[in-house]
Amino acid sequence: MKAAMQAYIDAFNAADPEAIAALYADDATVEDPVGSDRKHGREAILAFYRMAVQTGARLSLAAPIRASHDNAAAMAFDVHLEMPTGQSVIRVIDVMRFDADGRFASMEAYWGPSDVAPAAG
Repeated sequence: MKAAMQAYIDAFNAADPEAIAALYADDATVEDPVGSDRKHGREAILAFYRMAVQTGARLSLAAPIRASHDNAAAMAFDVHLEMPTGQSVIRVIDVMRFDADGRFASMEAYWGPSDVAPAAG
C-alpha cells in the first residue's frame, strides 16, 4: 500500500495522469475534497487528474505514509501551487482504500479552506 501511494505522488509530480489513473480500480471513486461530488470510474478519475496536473501543482510528503492492518492507508502531504493570490500550499490528508488486487478502490482527500495558506517565502 505504501508503495502504491508513493507511486501516486511520483506520477502526480511527473504530471502523468494516465499513470495516476492506472493505480485505481476500474470502479473506484475519488472524493477530493471530502464533501464534493465523487468521481466514479477510471474515466472520470482520469479526467480529474488531467485537470489537476495541468495546474502545475507539486506534492511533497509532510510525514511518512501510514498503512493499516486492513485495506487502507493514509498520507499527509502538501500541495504546492500558484494561485491567483500567489504561491500557496494546501495541507492535505489522503485516505486510500485498496481492492484485492492492490489498486485504489477509493480515495478521500481531507482539506478545507483553512488548510490553504500562502507558501513560506
